[in-house]
Amino acid sequence: MSNNQSIINPNLEPWTFTVPLALKAHSLAEQFRRYQSNPDKAKQVYLNTLVVYAVDIYLQCRGFETDREKSDSWNPAMQTLMDVADLVVKNYGKLECRPVLPKAEVVYFPAEVCSERISYVAVQLNESLREATVLGFVDKVVSELPISQLRSLNELPGYLNNIRSTVSLSQWYEGIFEAGWQAVEAVLGTKATKVTFSFRSLPQSAIRRCKLIELGSPERTVVMIVALTGEWKQEIDIAVEVQPLQGQTYLPTNLELMVLNEEGEVVINTQAGSDNKILELEFTGEPGNGFSVKVALDDVSVIKNFVI
Repeated sequence: MSNNQSIINPNLEPWTFTVPLALKAHSLAEQFRRYQSNPDKAKQVYLNTLVVYAVDIYLQCRGFETDREKSDSWNPAMQTLMDVADLVVKNYGKLECRPVLPKAEVVYFPAEVCSERISYVAVQLNESLREATVLGFVDKVVSELPISQLRSLNELPGYLNNIRSTVSLSQWYEGIFEAGWQAVEAVLGTKATKVTFSFRSLPQSAIRRCKLIELGSPERTVVMIVALTGEWKQEIDIAVEVQPLQGQTYLPTNLELMVLNEEGEVVINTQAGSDNKILELEFTGEPGNGFSVKVALDDVSVIKNFVI
């Protein structure tokens, strides 16, 4: 890490992280560049590869596990179609790494990367392309942003750890699932073939994931299932269901299932009687919407936060 006072943004807290771009970084960039016949696109891919490489090094130094191979920025076909410099952070989601040229005062964000990212990191390249300095980040962007409006890089690890508790449903459409969200069959076994949402029949294309919810003690553990139907970037149908574990027949009496809006207000809810095998709720949402699901029993409750 370096305390870099030369950055053109005097208002940004000056902690940055500089990564040497040695032969390995340039070999990767050259490898991807060769897939492009258009000189401008080839340059774009080259620079994008360097900044993703730099952010990858930074995150690994901070203890985060990454997966470049699952990132669009490491896929030549996606590089050709889009101006993309994303990096998958395992159990968190995708962040976007954007190059900043020497002496530039603004970070530019292509329209195709202005959503479905957990954060956006600006990386300044020096003139020789031998160093990349990770400047800072933001959580939401428009087409361009003055460097002076970046958040300090010091805040990024804490920011990522805070949002880890928020499940990004957009990532589910790309096959990226947060830790603890398992295939229904992995938790319910043969019982999973009988999983039905009583309010309607889910299509085979529905994306389903489940998580164990412990309500104060292991013997009061239930299974929360979340299912998504509909095309991404359109209105999505969301189904939330709670079931007992294998070997148990009924849910605990008085178990409550609630959906909360972004202000924490209950918008829909249901409660188990003495012989309920399933509780379920259905609602719709649009990309960017946030909500929470609360499961409560007596004086114990568990809340899971989601963003569509």
